[in-house]
Amino acid sequence: MGRDETEEERADRKWVELIQEIRVAQTGVQILFGFLLTVVFTPRYTQLTQTDKNIYIVTVVLGACTTGALIGPVSLHRLVSGRRVKPQAVEWASRMTFVGLVLLLATMTSSLLLILRVATHDGYVPYLVTGVVVWYLVCWFVVPLWTRRRHTTK
Repeated sequence: MGRDETEEERADRKWVELIQEIRVAQTGVQILFGFLLTVVFTPRYTQLTQTDKNIYIVTVVLGACTTGALIGPVSLHRLVSGRRVKPQAVEWASRMTFVGLVLLLATMTSSLLLILRVATHDGYVPYLVTGVVVWYLVCWFVVPLWTRRRHTTK
C-alpha cells in the first residue's frame, strides 16, 4: 500500500531516517577511530611485531575511510541543498552509508584482530575473529535482507 506522500515528502522522510542511522554508526566510528589514533603514541607500539604494525596501519586507514563515507552524506546534503535534487541526494547518501557500513565491518574486524593478537598471542584468534565477523554479518546484513525479502509487499 505505502504512504500517501509526494516524492519530495518521501525524500525528506528518508533523509531524516538516514541521518538518524548515520548518527548511530558515526558515534561508534568516532570512538574507535579516536582510540586508534592514540595507539601509535603509546610506548607499547614500538614493541609490536611488524605484522601487528601493518594490521594497525590498515585499521587506521580503514577507520579514516569509514569516517569519510559516513560523513559524506552530510557534505553532500550541504552542497546540493536548495538545488531540488533531494531524491537523488538521498539515493547517493544511502549508497555512501552502505559503503560506510561495509568499511566499518572491515575496521571492526581488523581492530579486533589486532587487539586479540596483542592481548593473547594465541592461534585461536583468527577463529574468534571469524566468529565475530559472522555475527556482524548476520546482524548487519543477513537479518535485514531476510526481513526485506520476507516482508516486502509486491
